[in-house]
Amino acid sequence: MTNNRRLIVGFATLAVIAAIWYVMTEATGWISPGRFPTPLDTWDALSQVTFGEYANGALYEHAFHSVKLVLLGFMVAAGIGVPLGLLMGWNSKAEALINPIFLLIRPIPPLAWIPLAILWLGLGDAAKVMVIWFAAFVPSVVNSYTGVKAIDPAVIEAVRMLGTPRWRFIREVMIPAALPMIFTGLRLSLQASWTTLVAAELVGALYGLGRVLNVAQQDIYPGMILVGMISVAILGWATTMILGQVEQRSLRWMQVRG
Repeated sequence: MTNNRRLIVGFATLAVIAAIWYVMTEATGWISPGRFPTPLDTWDALSQVTFGEYANGALYEHAFHSVKLVLLGFMVAAGIGVPLGLLMGWNSKAEALINPIFLLIRPIPPLAWIPLAILWLGLGDAAKVMVIWFAAFVPSVVNSYTGVKAIDPAVIEAVRMLGTPRWRFIREVMIPAALPMIFTGLRLSLQASWTTLVAAELVGALYGLGRVLNVAQQDIYPGMILVGMISVAILGWATTMILGQVEQRSLRWMQVRG
């Protein structure tokens, strides 16, 4: 399916969903506005937070703050997790040393770190970045490790027989071969970052989309809740698209270079 056709299908799907939403809420009242907002209620909430303020700020301020936290947690997680996964996949001694610790902390849900993060770092942004970091850290490690382990052993043996220097093997063989799995892990990490952000911002946040959702829930304001949810969806989609472009350019560069 071509990109133009996908775009048309996507817009058509959104139009159908919007029509069903209007019929079920505004036109017939089958769904009570107290349970799910009408399109008009949602538009009014969007106008309020866009041109005015809600939950201490305008929509762009909340969105900027949330994006900042996500990118900080994601970049730190990728900067640590990817090299660690590559090291564990390449070096059996490092795997034997690190993997038991990693397997111990891996089953812990990211949200379970919120009380400890608050205890260590308070209610500021640092605690939220820590929770996001942990959520994004695990997928980046696992997929980087898997990418190295998936390299054909015959290729590794051939490289060793040729006496290829270690740094050259890492740069020209290991990383290019593991790159597709690395980016798979990064996409999962980015998704986990957005999911965790909203939960992290529900506690002690002054700004952010999670703050908007929390205040709207307390105010029983379904229209604003939906605005917050849609904002998270759009920002998550946009950052994923940007990461996809980086992936395409990186893989193309590796292929040309190889």
